[in-house]
Amino acid sequence: MNKVIVSVVGTQKDVYGEENRIELLTVGRHYLKNGINYISYQDSESTGMEGTATLLKVGEDCVTLVRKGQVEHTQQFKLQESSSSLYRTPYGDMTLTILTNNLDISFGSASGTIDIGYELVVDGQWQSANHLYIKICADNNVCNAVN
Repeated sequence: MNKVIVSVVGTQKDVYGEENRIELLTVGRHYLKNGINYISYQDSESTGMEGTATLLKVGEDCVTLVRKGQVEHTQQFKLQESSSSLYRTPYGDMTLTILTNNLDISFGSASGTIDIGYELVVDGQWQSANHLYIKICADNNVCNAVN
């Protein structure tokens, strides 16, 4: 496993056009197995998921996000595909459905970017248009927050 710097910028635009932005810059781990890039990191209070470990499985045309801890959730992002999953929190469970309308993956040996645009539906109700930009940098490279 290689040490990496992970920069995450997420935005949500709701039905009223109001935008919410979350940023995280943290240390994580990266490894490559069977052509899949795995990136793991700990979420923080700034994301509202303190005590949650996140694992990204990054393939050629698909990203799977797995969260374990205070929040339990697995979500798959594949261009022009819809996927549903159970989002478990200490306060109760919700069904999340996403439609990925943009997916751009660019990855080298231990650095790369993931750019995801998607629509979010919670328990059958449209919630927001979302954008998630993740930048992974090898530990010896400078990794600044972007977007």
